[in-house]
Amino acid sequence: MAAKPAVQQEVAAWRPRIPGVVEVFHAHFTEYAYPMHVHDAWTLLIVDDGAVRYDLDRHEHGTPHDTVSLLPPHVPHNGSPATPDGFRKRVLYLDSSRLGEDLIGPAVDAPDLRDPLLRLRVGQVHTALTRPGEELEAESRLTLVGERLRTHLRPVDGSRTPPRTSRPDPALARRLRELLDERVVEGLSLDEAARMLQAHPAHLVRAFSSAYGIAPHQYLNARRVDRARRLLLTDHGPADVAALTGFHDQAHLTRHFKKLVGVPPGRYRNSYRKGSGGSHVSHEGMRKVM
Repeated sequence: MAAKPAVQQEVAAWRPRIPGVVEVFHAHFTEYAYPMHVHDAWTLLIVDDGAVRYDLDRHEHGTPHDTVSLLPPHVPHNGSPATPDGFRKRVLYLDSSRLGEDLIGPAVDAPDLRDPLLRLRVGQVHTALTRPGEELEAESRLTLVGERLRTHLRPVDGSRTPPRTSRPDPALARRLRELLDERVVEGLSLDEAARMLQAHPAHLVRAFSSAYGIAPHQYLNARRVDRARRLLLTDHGPADVAALTGFHDQAHLTRHFKKLVGVPPGRYRNSYRKGSGGSHVSHEGMRKVM
């Protein structure tokens, strides 16, 4: 007879520096079952492996892989594995600044949202939240997630398919770009930018992306990498360059530098040679870094 697999309980929990996020919770459970309980925050749940079965408002629900589950605050629910190997889940707990209490009723009626794009975007938020220094990306992606959730729960035309609500706003996009240019090293949060420019955060992200073909966090990281290139060619070390250009640490710099330049910053720095009139990149170095 086959041996029974060992019970596994793996958890990771933290509170990121993102407005409206009370907690991030990642867990892998094989046999653990949650009793009936409530939260004072919204529970935004995706399951990566296995499936979860839960009761909400005395109705049974499940979470297949293409589903995002949104459990409202103050409404009792439980949870248990729906497959023999348990489940692996990622959860965001959000306060009322992200989703208001007026959405509780619709969420009770339809907590499981089958929307592949929404599922993808929630996963992208979690990926950004696990990387120190990516707060602007996480906040931007979460803002679009919140907008799509609200459209699901409050559809304009009565359907369950969220429409794309993007309109050009080049003047607003230019103002955000100028603000990012002023704050390359210091950075800023999306919430702060929205207050300064008197615009809704989701509209701010969409307007910028529509105007420039790049998200605000991608633009900021590209500007920082440009500054890093110049400093590396004046013989600054990667750790110092990370601090001088606004990256969280050297690993944060390396991740974005390699993505945009093709090589790590240390290799880029070592590809030049010193001449009598200063520093320049050798022909061999140019082949490596272009």
